[in-house]
Amino acid sequence: MPRETLVMIPPMLSDGRVFAPQIQVLSRAHAVMVAPPTCGERIEEIASQILTWSPSKFALCGMGMGGMVAMELMRRAPDRITRIALISTNAQADTPDGAAAREPHIIAALSGRWDDVLQHEINSTWMAPTTDKVELVRQLTEMGHDIGATTYVKQARALQRRKDQQATLRQIQQPTAIICGRHDGQYRLKRHEFLAELVPYAKLEIIEDAGYIPTVEAPDATTDALDRWMAQPLMLRM
Repeated sequence: MPRETLVMIPPMLSDGRVFAPQIQVLSRAHAVMVAPPTCGERIEEIASQILTWSPSKFALCGMGMGGMVAMELMRRAPDRITRIALISTNAQADTPDGAAAREPHIIAALSGRWDDVLQHEINSTWMAPTTDKVELVRQLTEMGHDIGATTYVKQARALQRRKDQQATLRQIQQPTAIICGRHDGQYRLKRHEFLAELVPYAKLEIIEDAGYIPTVEAPDATTDALDRWMAQPLMLRM
């Protein structure tokens, strides 16, 4: 049986480097493609672009904002997705307060205060106590600078306008992994437990020594969780 292609969607202000440890291992057995969520001001636009160049069938992994895009891909093209992994993410729409809170940072990015925006968006309190926070903040800041303020504004607008995807999760029949760090300060464990309850075949994988960025904070444990997910037998959608 041919190996599945794995499409990985990074979080906001990140690129493929956030998945580097996983790509190094998983690419030994699978073709791995990275699709940064940078090509639109709506989650729907980003998902449409990804679908234009993705294989006819593929496994899908999304983290943070990338997980929100992954859920939209599942809503639009469930027959093309063989399995889905959601890492450190949220299925609900932005609240009015949450959407309004993004505006000052959008304005700051547009007015040249980009370093201030990065300092706000890269929050070390979301990381595990055992994480080398100085090094991880350095890595994330480097990616953020490479992504740039213009793309940040698009991503922030897309997050403000995103739709609730709880109904989408309830319809998933494919093998599903919900992966989160035990110490995630952005999307708490209870939120991920709720996501796992929504999906009929979901397996919740809790990464003990990680926070919001388990792929970097605890790379081996996260890779093992993804490897187990990729090894699950495919289920026929009813």
